[in-house]
Amino acid sequence: MGSSSWLSFSLCLLLLCRMSQAQFGSSQESPFQSSRRSVSTRNECRIERLNALEPTRTVRSEAGMTDYFDEDNEQFRCAGVSAIRRVIEPRGLLLPSMSNAPRLVYIVQGMGIVGLVMPGCPETFQSFQRSERYEREEGGRHRRPRDEHQKVYQFEEGDVLAVPNGFAYWCYNNGENPVVAITVLDTSNDANQLDRSHRQFLLAGRQEEGRQRYRREESMKENILRGFSTESLAAAFGVNMELARKLQCRDDTRGEIVRVENGLQVLRPSRREEEEREESRSINGMEETYCSMKIKQNIEDPRRADVFNPRGGRITTLNSEKLPILRFIQMSAQRVVLYRNAMVSPHWNINAHSIMYCTGGRGRVEVADDKGESVFDGELHQGQLLIVPQNYAVLEWAESEGFQLVSIKTSDRAMVSSIVGKMSALRGMPEEVLMNSYRISRDEARRVKLTRGDEVAIFTPRRESRAEA
Repeated sequence: MGSSSWLSFSLCLLLLCRMSQAQFGSSQESPFQSSRRSVSTRNECRIERLNALEPTRTVRSEAGMTDYFDEDNEQFRCAGVSAIRRVIEPRGLLLPSMSNAPRLVYIVQGMGIVGLVMPGCPETFQSFQRSERYEREEGGRHRRPRDEHQKVYQFEEGDVLAVPNGFAYWCYNNGENPVVAITVLDTSNDANQLDRSHRQFLLAGRQEEGRQRYRREESMKENILRGFSTESLAAAFGVNMELARKLQCRDDTRGEIVRVENGLQVLRPSRREEEEREESRSINGMEETYCSMKIKQNIEDPRRADVFNPRGGRITTLNSEKLPILRFIQMSAQRVVLYRNAMVSPHWNINAHSIMYCTGGRGRVEVADDKGESVFDGELHQGQLLIVPQNYAVLEWAESEGFQLVSIKTSDRAMVSSIVGKMSALRGMPEEVLMNSYRISRDEARRVKLTRGDEVAIFTPRRESRAEA
């Protein structure tokens, strides 16, 4: 009897594990593979010259603006991504929408709250106590309507937000300064079964089109409820025709970012309560369920740095090992902060394209392709974006005011191989290999391997540096 019970329990556990792997993706997948890439992108990375990119179109709303980068640019076509920068003014609400592509959002500046509606999950934020007390005081004669909704997250500068495709998403600035956010959408992800262009589906409001081809047409994007007949919409919601027409936002000219005059009042814990909850959470891959999955993490906090050089700067990496929802997104992020004249070791991305966005300062960036030719050698300053294709070698060098970057990468476990420094490609090779490869002496081979000592990835320039550059 006991053996039969144990067998039944084992079979149930095995079935649960299989279901979990099917829903969240198998953890046994090789980190060197990237299953997200569409086959059609492989012929679009024959780039002879990279350029620092800036937005090509700005669409203004009542309480902010949206800057669009040209997704038809060959660099974006190579990486299979799109990019958007939004500025949300204080008391500005980014109206609910969804997208055909998963995205990562990096908060460059500001603070606020964000909602991500996960399909099939309960509304766990409820005003139970206030309603029950009210009903007791009134003797149960009146029932006060109570609001309930899914979890609301607080965000701040340096946070990375993960938003799967098809999930309804909204954002509100409850701070005193504008929120600035850079968004990268993975239009080549297998989850996007439409064309490889970013498609935003509005759930409310109306917005001028942001794609480059509409520059002369002033085309308006309506919310999806506008596509239904008013009669059908009224019947579906169980409301009258007047309210159904309001849901279609026919005469709304505010754009996708609207101003909430008296501030947005939603149920949410205090920042301290949310921080305590996150700190007490134990993530082991089984305790974090689909509905309770964490969607954000900060990569600006120096205490989270993976690489730190007190004279050079720091690098903080965020991947699916640290934030499991990134297995859905199939993307990751990296924060690089370089001090005055410091540099990142020449390196390449093993299994991902890198979308580099400068958040502050200025720096020189050099990129080399598979032919050993320079495809970029120039300055990147605040607000500019540069896409570095997979395996292209790149070097980043800060100017006198420092250099701050965030890189969004097209793999949830993006890997980097440094060329010089500890744990680098050349450091891992025998001296004899270097001697015969470069026709150098043994002493010179040792200098190539060991001059940087124990420095990893980030270091400050030495004497034979910019003076001779």
